Amino acid sequence: MARPFRQFILKVHTRCDLACDHCYVYEAADTSWSSKPKVITPEVLDQSVLRVAEHVKRHGLDRVHVILHGGEPLLAGPGRLDEIARAFRQGLECELELKIHTNGVLLSKAYLDVFERHHVLVGVSVDGDRASNDRHRRYADGRSSYDRVVRALGLLRGTGLYAGLLCTIDVRNDPIAVYEALKGFEPPAVDFLLPHATWDTPPPRPVPNAYAAWLEAVFDAWRADGGRLPIRTFSSIVRTSRGGSSLTESLGLDAKDLVVIETDGGYEQADSLKVAYDGAPATQLDVFRHDLDEVAAHAGIAARQLGLASLSDTCRACPVVGTCGGGLYAHRFKSGSGFANPSVYCPDLLDLITYVRSATVPTHALPARTFEALSRGYGDAADVEVLAGIERSIGRALVKAAGGHHPEAWELLTHLDATHPEAVRRVLDHPYLRVWATSCLADSSHAGYLGNIAAAAAAHAGVRAQIEVAARDGRAYLPTLGAVPARDGVRLAVPEPGEVEEPLRRLSDTVVLEDLDPYRDCHGHDPEPRLDDEASTRWREAFAAAARLIETEFPRYRGALESGLRVVMPLAAPSDGGEISSAARHAFGAVAAALPDDPALLALLLIHEFQHVKLGALLDAADLFDAGERRLFYAPWRPDPRPFEGLLQGTYAHLAVTEFWRGHRHTVPEPGEVEFARWRAQTGRALDTLAESGALTPAGELFVAGMAEALEPALAEPVAPGAEERATKMAHAHYENWVSRI
Repeated sequence: MARPFRQFILKVHTRCDLACDHCYVYEAADTSWSSKPKVITPEVLDQSVLRVAEHVKRHGLDRVHVILHGGEPLLAGPGRLDEIARAFRQGLECELELKIHTNGVLLSKAYLDVFERHHVLVGVSVDGDRASNDRHRRYADGRSSYDRVVRALGLLRGTGLYAGLLCTIDVRNDPIAVYEALKGFEPPAVDFLLPHATWDTPPPRPVPNAYAAWLEAVFDAWRADGGRLPIRTFSSIVRTSRGGSSLTESLGLDAKDLVVIETDGGYEQADSLKVAYDGAPATQLDVFRHDLDEVAAHAGIAARQLGLASLSDTCRACPVVGTCGGGLYAHRFKSGSGFANPSVYCPDLLDLITYVRSATVPTHALPARTFEALSRGYGDAADVEVLAGIERSIGRALVKAAGGHHPEAWELLTHLDATHPEAVRRVLDHPYLRVWATSCLADSSHAGYLGNIAAAAAAHAGVRAQIEVAARDGRAYLPTLGAVPARDGVRLAVPEPGEVEEPLRRLSDTVVLEDLDPYRDCHGHDPEPRLDDEASTRWREAFAAAARLIETEFPRYRGALESGLRVVMPLAAPSDGGEISSAARHAFGAVAAALPDDPALLALLLIHEFQHVKLGALLDAADLFDAGERRLFYAPWRPDPRPFEGLLQGTYAHLAVTEFWRGHRHTVPEPGEVEFARWRAQTGRALDTLAESGALTPAGELFVAGMAEALEPALAEPVAPGAEERATKMAHAHYENWVSRI
């Protein structure tokens, strides 16, 4: 089903009292305005209200936006606007935000009385100071409109109806003069509009990236003011860079939920398309013959709801695509290739977004390529290194915050970071350092362990030092190295790495078998105590066999695991003999498990748990869902209701479980065929729950769509006779048991 509309642009008048030479309605390629009725008729109004109300009810919408537009909508007159506003207020059974966008020159108390009565918010177009505004916004005889607009803004201030200002950029105007003038009008928000242009009719460009430079000058002034004036362009760049939604149609990958209703009742696409070619916004559909679901299925509307999938190859490979979104759809047009191009403002957008991000967003913003690869459940070594960089910066910040509790250790660590940065990095990359830091910030009694961290870094650096350390049971643990005899609070002479009495043992060149770290008990299961040599040998042999299986049967997971898995932490075997494994949200690079009998199951556990590791790091960089979501959901692999993040994490992990059984069933048909049939169906069910939850951000919607796309080949594969039926019975039994528990 197509995405429902939530924004309805109602054209109430098709003529204008100004003759702005940059207007996309009258001065661009489309000329359809000339054949439309000047004013919306009562019949069109009534049918429009009916269609919107019908759409609201059908889709259960709790809030919609109706914007009265033109031409110049005030030309309809106060009486007609009163009828229009009343019709929508009375006709819709949902929350309605009603707005009007005007050039302001006719605004008077008579209009404001109407708008106050029906709570119609008012947005005004003004291009800044007098000189800037007069460059384009004049009457047909050349007279300035500026004084009348300023008067209108004076009337609006203090009414509670002031929605904000829209300013069209002209790079010949002084950006600071424009910004100061707009700020002086005391608007609740400002939106800057790039002049509408296409590859066929490019914008005036006196120097390369002129529009970026203009907006960057405004951005600098805005930042110097403390960013107090909400500017949607800048706010959208920051929000989308952090995984949030855009506040403007011209940025971001959000699906567009907007439709235009003309004065003759015709449905049209966004007005900005008028710059592309004559008739570009038309749909050939109208309010009398077609409901809004039919409009949503129109090819032009649907194309703007596909997010990343709708963009050109150039855009899809761009590092800022999650923010740019390909730019405004109309600005991509080029004869011959249609809209399958980057924006004509592509260089400006890349420059501007990079500039704003550098000042406002942490440097570990995710590349689009990495986000897309991870959304499909995979990601290679380079993608995992991006995640590692994110976790490294967070971990260092946490260690720094905890450093004040042990000044001597902090001084040694900062000295080593300046002189031997690789040694410090090696220690700080140990997965359980972040667990310690969060514990220390909550309870300063953990502060002494910073001495252990500094001692480990000094040992790797070959620096001789003495430092007070924390010890338990007569030994001090040095992260990444092992344990040495010590008493708590006693100064320790830093040993050589080879002098550590109880060294950590390795499962491979890059993976440690961690059975000593005092902060490893963060997985929700009991850790094994220090293993004897026989047990560690069993682990090493099983891990080697699992690694060979991953290399041969599941190579798409190999690079990520080899790059990011640093620690395997042995768990105590459960009393029922089952398999248990875990990843911890604050321990990037660590997987905990009880050693299973079959190396193939160890391979499955490693793949499964490392999915959680990857997604946990991604969630540190991108907001995939509403943090305020408090509902609990059914997860087909758990006996208990799960919070939204738990369902998302489990679904991501089971995407890999499905992939494991998809391949391994050919080696182990029983239970492989049933396991494959079961988990592909249950993962699909969970993906549907996520997609329909309403809790996902635009980035989250994109991520879940990538997961669903990755699952499609598995859903299409045949399985052995009877496997589907057995899997369905198992799934049904699980759900019935879950229902009986809640």
